[in-house]
Amino acid sequence: MNILRAKKEIINTVKAYLAKDADGTYLIPSVHQRPILLMGPPGIGKTAIMEQAASECGIALVSYTITHHTRQSAIGLPFLTKRNYGGIEHTITEYTMSEIIASVYDKMEQTGLQEGILFIDEINCVSETLAPTMLQFLQRKTFGSHAVPQGWVIVAAGNPPEYNKSVRDFDVVTLDRLKRIDVEENYDVWKKYAYRRQLHAAILSYLDIKKQHFYTFETTVDGQAFVTARGWEDLSQFLLASEQLGLPVDESVIGEYVQHPRIARDFAAYYDLFQKYQSDYHVDEMLSGNLPASALERLQGAPFDERLSVIGLLIGRLTEQFSAAYYTDLSITRLFDSLKAIKRAMERESLSTLLSEEANRIRTELAARQKAAAVDRREASALLYAAQKLEEYQNQLSAQAIRDPEAGFAVISDGFQASVQAMDAQADTASGMLEAAFAFLETAFGKSQEMVVFVTELNTNFFCTWFIGQNGSEAYTRNNKELMIGKQRQELMGDIGKIKSFLTVL
Repeated sequence: MNILRAKKEIINTVKAYLAKDADGTYLIPSVHQRPILLMGPPGIGKTAIMEQAASECGIALVSYTITHHTRQSAIGLPFLTKRNYGGIEHTITEYTMSEIIASVYDKMEQTGLQEGILFIDEINCVSETLAPTMLQFLQRKTFGSHAVPQGWVIVAAGNPPEYNKSVRDFDVVTLDRLKRIDVEENYDVWKKYAYRRQLHAAILSYLDIKKQHFYTFETTVDGQAFVTARGWEDLSQFLLASEQLGLPVDESVIGEYVQHPRIARDFAAYYDLFQKYQSDYHVDEMLSGNLPASALERLQGAPFDERLSVIGLLIGRLTEQFSAAYYTDLSITRLFDSLKAIKRAMERESLSTLLSEEANRIRTELAARQKAAAVDRREASALLYAAQKLEEYQNQLSAQAIRDPEAGFAVISDGFQASVQAMDAQADTASGMLEAAFAFLETAFGKSQEMVVFVTELNTNFFCTWFIGQNGSEAYTRNNKELMIGKQRQELMGDIGKIKSFLTVL
């Protein structure tokens, strides 16, 4: 199955394992809560979906790559203790708590979350000395003499043998105690994730043209040549940082992430072209409705791959605008909820204290989510902005406002309305850019394949669908409807063709 379906399976399993009856007892007893074994090629996002699953379920996550551990760190260190058996004292060996189990308890204390996912990566690539410990862990949910706490779901991940010479096969006894999910790479599914993570537009445009380069493993005379989803994502982060800092990026730099010489060379050439298209086609002018006629004429005569690249530039720029609007909306919504709570509580507490308490509450919740790996960087910034605005409101309170809470809250409301107006202006700017993009594409290509590609990308992109859902778009609605009608007509004509062929045979 693809990684998105696997994520859904994991989330459903976690919900089932953590469901309780009216007495607070788990519906599925621990002994029947099979550990999940996630098997698939390296670098396709197994770790990423664990973070997403934990976040969506509101639970903690402890993640380990087991190949980094020794037998001692996994099961604990031995120590001698005395026990009395049948009236005779004996010296026996016990073990300290496993570092991995201790990390679970540490996470529970840090986050306040008593349930979570314990994720063990590369489970089938352990050393010979650690293999029995891993089998015991999967069969009995223990490391050494210490069990995984109740309420913690075990997920293990492994690589098929063709990707790792160190892979060990599990025996039937172990496999019969696991819930196995096999995952394979899928570009179309990964692309939705890539849009949400705002990967570099050049990478997405390149892979749209050459999907076969999304995930490749080859064995050559010089060794293994490969590129993975993880490699593309890490390269994206480096490209974005390099462009911001003005650092050079060439084929050798790209080859540090795309470890397939031919693909690295190919993408390096495309990246240079993509950078050139940015300046040649004046994307910002295009989105303001002021594209020079010369650029329009050039694009109309350009090959299809170049047109796709320009569409990629448009989508990339729109995504920047839409994602900024999304996180602004997140900040303002959180701030609005806080102000409502403060308004309700003003009779029992001073306005200054309430502002301080609400700001601290946001910071505390954010810190807990960060420790639980349940919030990304941009969402964290959005929530932090809400806390900072509350602290700003508190610092702006005058002596008169403190004496008259209603007057003070009215001043805060005015400040909040100014933030809302700024948010609306940001959304209006983004809407204008979207309408200009449609107007440009209609002028350049009409109801063509390029428009189909553009609308399809909008429908695939999380930030685009969110923005259009919130703010609407006449051009999007019109084109999406017309293209869907065209698609349905094509499908209908295809069905009619099949029926005619069938009747001819009869």
